[in-house]
Amino acid sequence: MTITGTTAFNPSLGEIVLNAFARIGMRRTALLANHMQDAYTEANLLQAEWNNKQVNLWKVDATPVQVALTQGTASYSIPSNVVMILDAYINTGGTDYIIQPISRTEYSAIPVKTQQGRPTQFWFDRLESPTLYLWMVPDANSTYTLNYYSCTLIDDSALADGQTADIPQLWLDAYAAGLAFRLARIYAPQMRDQLKMDYMEAWNTAATQNIENVPLSIVPGTYGYFK
Repeated sequence: MTITGTTAFNPSLGEIVLNAFARIGMRRTALLANHMQDAYTEANLLQAEWNNKQVNLWKVDATPVQVALTQGTASYSIPSNVVMILDAYINTGGTDYIIQPISRTEYSAIPVKTQQGRPTQFWFDRLESPTLYLWMVPDANSTYTLNYYSCTLIDDSALADGQTADIPQLWLDAYAAGLAFRLARIYAPQMRDQLKMDYMEAWNTAATQNIENVPLSIVPGTYGYFK
């Protein structure tokens, strides 16, 4: 048996678009500029859909983001491409302490939001310009560094210059299937239901592998009882 010995299959967005049109019965010789513009828009709308279907492991930080904390400062700006914060911990110059997420309501219920000490909790305010609020507020007893892992938005797709989509190989079939389903709603509505089923099957196959393969562990949240 002869094999390539490579795992570099990564078609451009243009090639994926042509495949998606083929799935709805449209040959590439029939495609016009308006077809490609619709495909470009639908590809990025598909990515917006996937940005809402978290966690996308390939968009998780490879290393934690580090933020130097300032005494008395409770709020810190977070990059606008951050969708969610997965894990956060405070480093005090050699020791890491996990901090727990709380909701807007829980943060609002804290009587003294300016109380200083080693931070133990955070509220991630998911605005267009997101902000992270710490409690307790950093004091002067140590040098604190916030470390966090986040999920970020998928990079925009473009058809020009043979650019590829910000999608890993394991997700390419789901991406093409999702794009075909979206294009069918415009150009082949009679195929919409079948292509939706194809898309859901491809999505579920990829999503089954989009997990960390570790045992499930459930522990009580005791952070509210200890400083």
